[in-house]
Amino acid sequence: MNKSELIDFAAAEADISKAAAGRALDAILAAVTKAVAKGDSVTLVGFGTFKSSKRAARTGRNPQTGNEIKIAATTVPRFTAGAGFKAAVAGKKAAKKK
Repeated sequence: MNKSELIDFAAAEADISKAAAGRALDAILAAVTKAVAKGDSVTLVGFGTFKSSKRAARTGRNPQTGNEIKIAATTVPRFTAGAGFKAAVAGKKAAKKK
């Protein structure tokens, strides 16, 4: 599913126009991107958590020449799937909390 198919689906499910669904999706993606870039985490209960993670500097190899190269430290985005999302993908019912 690509972005336009996701917009079509959201518009049909929420009974809103495609333009409104597109604006809503763009706003949500911008909010998640801005929060994670700032170092915050975004948690959508049952779906998952978006957060940033630091990756340490390391030594790699150029696959063409075999020479060692230094790879700089960087900050990367991470996504951790929630229990409900994992269960849906596995085709199981989500476990209920006691």
